[in-house]
Amino acid sequence: MVEVTFDQLHGWLVALLWPFVRITSFLVASPLWGHSSVPNQAKIGLAFLVTMVVAPVLPPMPDVPIVSWAGFGLMVEQMLIGIAIGLVMHVVFAVVQAAGEFIGLQMGLAFASFFDAGSGTNTMILSRIFFMVTLLMFLAMGGHLMVLEALASSFHSLPIGIGAFNPAAFEMLVRYGGTIFISGMSLALPLVGSLLIINLAMGILNRSAPQLTVFNIGFPTSLTVGLILLMVLMTDMGRFLQRLFSNGLHVMHQLIEALAPLTT
Repeated sequence: MVEVTFDQLHGWLVALLWPFVRITSFLVASPLWGHSSVPNQAKIGLAFLVTMVVAPVLPPMPDVPIVSWAGFGLMVEQMLIGIAIGLVMHVVFAVVQAAGEFIGLQMGLAFASFFDAGSGTNTMILSRIFFMVTLLMFLAMGGHLMVLEALASSFHSLPIGIGAFNPAAFEMLVRYGGTIFISGMSLALPLVGSLLIINLAMGILNRSAPQLTVFNIGFPTSLTVGLILLMVLMTDMGRFLQRLFSNGLHVMHQLIEALAPLTT
């Protein structure tokens, strides 16, 4: 008869609970697995599956009771690490969404929006299209596997129970958020610049010939030219996304290393 003592049961639970909290926090914060369309049962099941795979190769766990203030502190620590790593991927996907917002506004498609359950706000149709294209490219390039690999390696760079974080890591994460505007505008700049010139030309034409109203000529022209330029932009979308994903994974590894406390 197989007997399981309380110490053995506690050891098994500790070996799975702390990694499970970090992995679950990451999946909830990431744009791919954390989307509202993914059922919560699937998120928890995937987190448990990943935990079972990585648990045997993790460093030794701290000898801390689960039901204690120290155990609560470890849980908060793992949640912060998982959410910080997931936010890096959120910034990557927010870049293309911002580019879609910029282009849609310049094309006159501000009214073409719908309610997005993921963000809880109205989202432009171009932003949604760019997000789906980026998501499919991310899966096609194997980005989801690279992200899970980085998450698994974080248990060696940031072992459970490190006790403190380097505050400079959170500052780096906030500064990386500026990529949303820099890279997003870089992607949208060719279309925004071209459509701005067309709008300026329409304004001059309207002043010289008032009978040619902007709504009759300007909107169809902006929309037609915008669609043509979008087709041209899509030919170079893959190279831009590849650089964006590579930079995001690089920042993720940097963030994991920077979160380690400073040693004196």
